[in-house]
Amino acid sequence: MNTLESLQLDTLRQQTRRHFLKQCTSGLGALWFASQTQRSDAAIIQRDPSRPLSLQAPHFKPKAKRVIYLHMAGSPSQLELFDYKPELERLDGQDCPASFMEGRRFAFIRGTPKLLGPVYPFHREKKTGLPISDRLPHFEKVLDKVCFLRTMTTDQFNHAPAQLLLHTGSPNLGSASAGAWATYGLGSENENLPGYIVLLSGGKVPSAGKSVWGSGFLPSVYQGVQCRSEGDPVLYLSNPAGVDQTLRGKVVDAVARMNRKTYESLGDPETITRIAQYEMAFRMQTSATDAFNIQQEPEHVHSLYGTEPGRESFANNCLLARRLVERGVRYVQLFDWGWDSHGAGESEALNAGFKTKCQQTDRPLMALLTDLEQRGLLDDTLVIWGGEFGRTPMQENRGGRKMKFAGRDHHPSAFTMWMAGGGVKGGFSYGETDEIGFLPVVNPVQVQDLHRTKLHLLGLDHEHLTYPWAGGLNQRLTTVTKEASLLNDILA
Repeated sequence: MNTLESLQLDTLRQQTRRHFLKQCTSGLGALWFASQTQRSDAAIIQRDPSRPLSLQAPHFKPKAKRVIYLHMAGSPSQLELFDYKPELERLDGQDCPASFMEGRRFAFIRGTPKLLGPVYPFHREKKTGLPISDRLPHFEKVLDKVCFLRTMTTDQFNHAPAQLLLHTGSPNLGSASAGAWATYGLGSENENLPGYIVLLSGGKVPSAGKSVWGSGFLPSVYQGVQCRSEGDPVLYLSNPAGVDQTLRGKVVDAVARMNRKTYESLGDPETITRIAQYEMAFRMQTSATDAFNIQQEPEHVHSLYGTEPGRESFANNCLLARRLVERGVRYVQLFDWGWDSHGAGESEALNAGFKTKCQQTDRPLMALLTDLEQRGLLDDTLVIWGGEFGRTPMQENRGGRKMKFAGRDHHPSAFTMWMAGGGVKGGFSYGETDEIGFLPVVNPVQVQDLHRTKLHLLGLDHEHLTYPWAGGLNQRLTTVTKEASLLNDILA
C-alpha cells in the first residue's frame, strides 16, 4: 500500500456514523434536515459553537434573570412545616378512614394506618397571617417574601422517578433538566463560569443521581456542573505541583489545536464546543476560585447565614448561591439530602432527625432571601424550595406494624413548595388541601404547571423552547403529551 492509499484509508476510518448522517446528501441526514425545514414549529437555537453560553434574547420581557433552586432531597413533611390542619390534630391516633386508602398505592404503608397530627405546634405569622410551625423561627421572618404552592401533585411515589419528573419533566432517564433548558435558551451573563452550577449538602447525592442536573438530549455543555463547597470548587482546578499558570495555558492551547484539527477532519461542532469548555475551565481557575471563596465575606454575613467555612454545609451553599448569581450564573441548584422522614430510625424520625434538618436550614433560608433583597437581587432572582413529593397524614406502619419513631410515608397527592422573588407574589398562599391535608380541593398544581410558570418568569415560552429529538419530535421541558397551565394568580 502506497502513502496515498494509506492516507485515503485513514480518512475513511474517521468517517463516523454522525459524519455520514450529516454529510451524505442523499442519506438520512439530508432527509431529516429536509423534514425539519418544512416544519413551521421547528425551533433549534443557533449559536456560535465556540461560545455556547453566549447571551440569547428571551421570547418576551422576563421578570426573573436567574434561578436558585433549593431541593430538599427525600421530601420534607409539609404537615410539620407549612400546612396546618386542626382537624388532623383532633383525629390524631384514630384509624385512617377506608375511603382514603381504597385504590391507592403507598411506598410502605400497609393495612389500616393511624392518622398522625402535626408533631410540632403551629401559629400564624403576624404580618402575613400565614401558618407556620415552630421549627422555622428564622424563616418566619421572611414569610412576606414567600409564595406558597400548597397543592403540588405528582404521579410518582418513589424518590428517583419523582426527582426526575420534578427536574426534567419526565420520570425516565434521558431528558434534559430545567437548568439545562434555561442555559440553552438564555445563555449566561458570565462565560468565565458554568451557566448551571450544582451544590450538594447532607453527605449524599439525590436518589436519581446526577441525571437530575443532566443535559439529556441537549448539547452536553448545558448540563449542571457539580461544584464543592470545600476545597477546590471543581477537582483539578488548581495547578499541580511544578505547573504554573503559563504552562497550563500552553497545555490548553495545545489541546485546542489538536481538537481544531479533529474538527477540520470530521466537522463535528461538538468538538468546537469541547474547545470552548477547556478554555472556560482555564478561565475558571481565577473566576471560580474567587466566586467560591466565602472567606472574603465580612463577619456579619457569616453570622447571618450561620456558615462554617471549610466544611460542606447547606449554609455555605446558600451563601455560595448568592455569590454565584451575583456573578452572572444563570441557574444554581442546591440539593440537601436527609429529609426522608419515614420514622424507620432516629435519623428519619419527625421528632428527631427532622428536627435537626430544620435547624440546619432555617437560618440559611432566611439569610438567603434577606441577603438577596439587601443587594437588590431578589426582584429578578427566582428562588424555589421543595421536595419531590409530600408526606402522608397517616403515620407510617411499615409492614403493617406500629413503629417506634414517628414518621410519614411518601405522598404524591398533595405537598407544599414555595417560591420567592423573581416576579411572584410575597406573603401569598395558592391552593388549599382538604381538612387532613390528603388531597387538593382548590387549585391543584401539576409539575408541568410549575415548569411552565418558571420558564414564563424567565421570559421563555414553554411551547417555543424546544429541541428536535427522537425522529424530529420537538421535545420541551413541559413535555409534549400533557397540558401545562400558567399559574397567573401567583404572578406579582
